[in-house]
Amino acid sequence: MERRLAAVLIADVVGYSRLSEIDEEGTRIRFHTDLHELFEPKIATHHGRLIKTMGDGILVEFHSVVDALRCAVKIQQQKAERNAALRPEQRMFFRIGVNLGDVIVEGEDIHGDGVNIAARLESLAQPGGICISGTAFDHTVHKAEVGFSSLGEQQLKNIADPVRVYRVLLDPSKAGKVVASRRPRRRAIILATLAALLIAAAAIVFAWLWPFVPQRPSVAVLPFVNLSGDPVQDYFTDGITDNLIIDLARLSDIDVISRNSAFAYKGKPYVMADIKRDLGARFVVEGSVRRTGDQIRVNAQLIDAVSGDHLWANRFARGGADVFAVQDELSRQIADALGLELTPSEAERIARPPTANLEAYDYYLRAKQATRTGRRSRMLEALALFDKAEALDPGFAEAFAADAHATAYVWRSAYDDVLQSALARKRAYDKASRALALDPELPSPYAVLAVMQVVDRRYEQAIGSAQKAVSLGPVDAEAHMAFAYVQLISGNHAEAAAAVETALKYDPNLSAIDRYTAGLIFYLQRDYDRAIDNFQRARDGSPGNGDFVTPLAMAYVRSGRLDDARAAVAEGGRLLQGRDCLAGWRIANAHFREEDLAFIVDALREAGLPEWPFGFKGDGHDRLNGDEIGSTVLGKLLRGKTEPLGNPALMQIDLGGKAAFRSATQLMTETVFVDGDLLCEQSENAFGRADCGPVYRHANSPDEAGYTYVNSTKVFYFSPVK
Repeated sequence: MERRLAAVLIADVVGYSRLSEIDEEGTRIRFHTDLHELFEPKIATHHGRLIKTMGDGILVEFHSVVDALRCAVKIQQQKAERNAALRPEQRMFFRIGVNLGDVIVEGEDIHGDGVNIAARLESLAQPGGICISGTAFDHTVHKAEVGFSSLGEQQLKNIADPVRVYRVLLDPSKAGKVVASRRPRRRAIILATLAALLIAAAAIVFAWLWPFVPQRPSVAVLPFVNLSGDPVQDYFTDGITDNLIIDLARLSDIDVISRNSAFAYKGKPYVMADIKRDLGARFVVEGSVRRTGDQIRVNAQLIDAVSGDHLWANRFARGGADVFAVQDELSRQIADALGLELTPSEAERIARPPTANLEAYDYYLRAKQATRTGRRSRMLEALALFDKAEALDPGFAEAFAADAHATAYVWRSAYDDVLQSALARKRAYDKASRALALDPELPSPYAVLAVMQVVDRRYEQAIGSAQKAVSLGPVDAEAHMAFAYVQLISGNHAEAAAAVETALKYDPNLSAIDRYTAGLIFYLQRDYDRAIDNFQRARDGSPGNGDFVTPLAMAYVRSGRLDDARAAVAEGGRLLQGRDCLAGWRIANAHFREEDLAFIVDALREAGLPEWPFGFKGDGHDRLNGDEIGSTVLGKLLRGKTEPLGNPALMQIDLGGKAAFRSATQLMTETVFVDGDLLCEQSENAFGRADCGPVYRHANSPDEAGYTYVNSTKVFYFSPVK
């Protein structure tokens, strides 16, 4: 095995999964075009060696770190010029990390800490930017036409010692400048020195005791492979993996990598070194499931990620009715192979099946698979499947808990076309309460209650529920994210950010909705780089979901990236078919503090998000006042059409304001009233909040309709019939 000092450059495409979702073939072609026309010539010019491409990433070795940095700068500068000539949706950005360090050489490949640090630096870089290590900075500080901004010492994932990190400033006006951290005062230096001495002393004691301290094994259960020959059976295979993760996570003497982080490897090639490095796992469980008719076959093995040794392997071939027995044996045998001694309560909990009804379990697994997409088109399907599971087994606690989680997502996302707000709110409360009545030790229902309660402005109860969720699930990232959301709405942004950090410690690959929450927290903390990173991860985690595209615009605006902000608004509007608007943001987030909501809405307005859906704009000269609105609509049948498809619609309003609205896609009863110069609808939609908007006379309405009414969800062209 050869070791040597090398300059390492790692580049990675920003949001490659999202780009591929939109245009897989075009994205692949653009990446390879950049590789052959941009990277390879620049690498050759600067005397580098292309080691390999890694999916959407590139690994390069240089003899000189100065050459490595100059190469990175030229690549980013030329890539910026190329992007300027493209439409926003065609632009591809790279992040680049450069490090000078020790590498291990195996044939034509290199690996080791020198490479690992470069990879971590790349993840810290901004899109189109470069981050370098302190060792690289020391050798390049005055040898390239760039500036540097010190980010201080950073604790990089799975790197034992902190690493000095510098962001490269590509702006020509910054060339030769080093923006350094402010020097600490004498008193601070003395205190820091004393603290360092205490830490060093503690470290010596800890190092002496360490060999005698029992070590907690860390385990990653990778997604089992579906060998059934039918992709539809993915839900069942994923269910086997999920159940094993849950069972092992219940054991007190083991750390289990979260589902989201483990499932990032689904369908992707990997090597054990990557798992150990990226997930921090000492042991890995991998396997496969074949389901044919009423028979299942599960193969599984436990591997030491350090040595590569196979510590345990087994094959289970049973009838479908024995699936829970297979899962029980699987969990027990892995725990035994790890040398764990189960307590009686742990053994009992593993042995207890979630339900005795296999059909209910099947519906439950299908529902969870539909829920994970986050798409409104699948959420209605998920709720119906949960209903079937619960009807077959009214004692199925996990089904009620997962149902509550999915329903709260529908309610929080204002998916009124899936389930009206009041109904979703009641269902989420009912399902969470039912789950806790069946199993008071489940953390998920408390997390759901915390989110519901804080939106209802029941702050003390919300904090209590969030704390209970965390106490029952101390390593449950969703419990910590519920606590973060409660603190966000309460205006405690620092506490919210701390909870996000804790959640990320247990799950570096948070769900899309949790990444969105993290983005809001960092945005309101004015940490726009981290806000952008989390909003991008939310978008990439739920491809095609416009609800997670528009939020990027607010952070782009505050970062001075107005073109990117407008592109995000345009893309979000396209995906949401024109329904996204400022009025919708106000009503969906009315539970935020007034100043926080204003800080969000003001940025979205600057990014170009329209006030009303479908880009509607009325002429102030044609706007009705309150008295005119009342005489026009109260006690009348309003007949007309709605945007965007010109669907026929009717609104019947009696003199007391009781009303019904019906279109091809919507039927609801409501109360209608005039507030100032606005017409308001109050129904079970929009969290039960009044949805108000202006009425215009002859406002570009189709079919010669006499009036137009607009609010956060509709543009209604109508004429009074009587």
